[in-house]
Amino acid sequence: MKKLLLLLLAQSFFISGCSTIATGGAEITGLSLLNDRRSRDAILADEAIEDHAGAQLNDYDDLREKCHFNITAYNGAVLVTGETPKEEFRDRIIDIVRVIPGVKLVHNKLIIANPSPYNFRASDSLITSRVKTALTQIPEFDASWVKVVTEKNTVYLMGLVHRTEGAAAIEASRYQPDIKQIITIFEYID
Repeated sequence: MKKLLLLLLAQSFFISGCSTIATGGAEITGLSLLNDRRSRDAILADEAIEDHAGAQLNDYDDLREKCHFNITAYNGAVLVTGETPKEEFRDRIIDIVRVIPGVKLVHNKLIIANPSPYNFRASDSLITSRVKTALTQIPEFDASWVKVVTEKNTVYLMGLVHRTEGAAAIEASRYQPDIKQIITIFEYID
């Protein structure tokens, strides 16, 4: 039945040319709704958290100009990664994120350092791509169940998974080149 729905959904994309639902700046593809274990409302809430955090943090010139940060939300858990030259900046970023509506938990992975150069970020993007590709090779596993974030060669895995799925995701990820560390931020559903 799921294969039939997927086939019909894919066919409708080719016919209509439009495959997203736009809601207040957030886009949800039909495939993400079909495969994501989060509810539609949770997906939209995560998008809203990320948008709200970005808008609020970018209001501060000192944070915008002197820090590099990424805000990633998954089912209300927020991962904050990047670099900030002062503890004061790190604390302010976390304090701002913590009070955003819908945030259940904040994982503070900001480090005290000057912002990473762009070539480091390009390397991180390559690692993320490799990990995502590796996840697609796991039998009976949908790579959309796991969100992958890489910062300074550290890979963060987020998602709603069964323990065996989480273990498989870690195993597939660990053999990718240039990874310094893998940190899991899974919400287990078993």
